Amino acid sequence: MTTNQVWKKYSKDLKRFIISKVKDNFIADDILQDTFIKIHTKLHTLKDITKLKPWIFTIARNSILDHFKSTNKTVEIANFESEIEIEATIHTEKDCLRGILKNLPKKYRDPLFLSDIKGMKQAEVAKQLQLSLPTVKSQIQRARKLIAQGFMDCCGFVINKKGNLVGEIKEKDDCKVCS
Repeated sequence: MTTNQVWKKYSKDLKRFIISKVKDNFIADDILQDTFIKIHTKLHTLKDITKLKPWIFTIARNSILDHFKSTNKTVEIANFESEIEIEATIHTEKDCLRGILKNLPKKYRDPLFLSDIKGMKQAEVAKQLQLSLPTVKSQIQRARKLIAQGFMDCCGFVINKKGNLVGEIKEKDDCKVCS
């Protein structure tokens, strides 16, 4: 399915959904545009076309949340209750990553979190954790390898010739990490 086909089939429904959350036509247009940019750039990653509708509504919901975060407005969580139910049924790489990170030993998880999530320089991480820089570098590299191995063990991903982790997410029942 092309982005144009998705637009023709779902843009009106998405716009109504977005307006119901933001209550402003102009802001809804901006969020709809942002949503379709994301859909366009990621549509090729969708492996199961039967999950298209919940997938695009999840993207829209996340775009709405991004809007509220950027404008420092609060969001009434109850408004998203039905969309959260849809999202909960979709098994994503995030589910596996959450499980893999949860199972990482603390000595690898902490430096990785500070470096890759918080964006600290490795020297700063070493200082904060009171470890040597070579130790921190080693632990971060080991954590990254354990994450890649977790995806290979969990969902059957493989490392291609370019050294990239590739594969398709398994159904939740088949997943060893987050089932």
